[in-house]
Amino acid sequence: MDKAKVKLNGTHLTLEDIEAVAVRGVKAGLARDAETRITKSRRCIEGAVGKGRPIYGVNTGFGALSNVIIDESQTEELQANLIRSHCTGVGNPFSEPEVRAMLLLRANTFALGNSGVRLGLVNHLLNCLNSGVHPVIPEKGSVGASGDLAPAAHLTAALLGEGEAFYQGKRMKAADALRRAGLKPVSLSAKEGLAMINGTQAMTASGALSLLRAERLAKTADIAGAATLDALRGTLTAFDPAIQAARPHPGQMEVSKNFFRLMKGSEITVSHKDCPRVQDAYSLRCIPQVHGAVRDVLRYVRNVLTIEANSATDNPLVFPEEGSVESGGNFHGEPVAFALDFLGIAASELGSISERRIEKLLNPVFSQLPPFLTDKGGLHSGLMMIQVSAAALASENKLLASPASVDSIPTSSDKEDHVSMGATSSRKAKEILTNVTNILAMEMLASTQGLYFLKPLEPGEGIKRFYEVVRDRVPPILQDRCYHDDILKIYGLIESGRILEEVCRAIGALC
Repeated sequence: MDKAKVKLNGTHLTLEDIEAVAVRGVKAGLARDAETRITKSRRCIEGAVGKGRPIYGVNTGFGALSNVIIDESQTEELQANLIRSHCTGVGNPFSEPEVRAMLLLRANTFALGNSGVRLGLVNHLLNCLNSGVHPVIPEKGSVGASGDLAPAAHLTAALLGEGEAFYQGKRMKAADALRRAGLKPVSLSAKEGLAMINGTQAMTASGALSLLRAERLAKTADIAGAATLDALRGTLTAFDPAIQAARPHPGQMEVSKNFFRLMKGSEITVSHKDCPRVQDAYSLRCIPQVHGAVRDVLRYVRNVLTIEANSATDNPLVFPEEGSVESGGNFHGEPVAFALDFLGIAASELGSISERRIEKLLNPVFSQLPPFLTDKGGLHSGLMMIQVSAAALASENKLLASPASVDSIPTSSDKEDHVSMGATSSRKAKEILTNVTNILAMEMLASTQGLYFLKPLEPGEGIKRFYEVVRDRVPPILQDRCYHDDILKIYGLIESGRILEEVCRAIGALC
């Protein structure tokens, strides 16, 4: 990779590369060897077409209509009709970063040289990406089996100058967006329409960005949990490395290390060293086991998404060295669907245990702090409703975490008779992460208030920096106010990465 571009060769794209292009606008281009493979693959398709033998999606109809042979003179019309007929998505559009990730992933799978598309089509994809032409793609309408057909069709339609696109923050006709960017609509040749829509790029793009968000959120959850542990005068005994070594799951050991570093130098911990409390509640004592298990799931999801991002997932596939074009099922989204369902399940647990810690902070039986973290109880309700809202989100996550991948519904006259529902898995995971971020923001609002009541005692070094970052935006609660505004501010600090960055700057990178 040079300074200006992520170079695509089909095999080495990382999730961090995806985020760099999708979120930060880094330019992407093809590696030289990828251009060679794409050209060889296209020659293979053109040779097969010239021989006149039936090849699915090249000179036949699609799905249940695959037994219909199409004349060579109608090839371009066949491909364009495929795109138009598959633009059936509904709902809110994918975010622009998600669309950018889709464009990138589609180009990367073509870089493998198994799709038979022209080099010009791949360059057009990348030109749209690098010029900021982002097709309007509805989120709903994919069952995730023959790929993300409807989302990918909307993406492709914009490249043809049909449908809509965002350009420089404005939604407009795709033809106008292309024109303003100095680009011309592309036309599709044999197989190219099918190659564009057969694949898992929508679920993988959304899932990759969610996974990266979840990884940061897992570290942020450690900060939130450590702040609560200090505010509740909890013990670090359960975080002892010897306990973790007796059950050596990697994530569990990482979380334990983080807590010792976050709470190093805590005056609060020293102040209750000889207290009679033997054990803390599970939501505190079992943080290494719960937060750690989440981290281990995220490792699995990262591996699946990395493989998928560097795979040929359309059909049929072209193998230039053998001179063959073979039909298969790499478009089926089951691996990604499983992984993203697991991501949603794991992330929901970060919110579930956080909600229980909020309850402990507000309940004087556990906290030894003023009820609902107000010293004017009665006239003021304090943070009573914070726990109620957190409970609502945690319960909603229980429904959202129900796996979509266990469902299947036959399509296309029962020829496509088993589907993955991976697009639904990705959408649910994204919503769960938003809910969890809000729950952690609520916990942080409560924990900083708890720490405020323990002054002049200071928390651990990492938690002290966390407290300062939050206090820069959210003052101590001296009387009731609109806590919605406080939650939004802390949510922003989490999403922007500022809390994690500042804490890591103070104590070093967290595991």
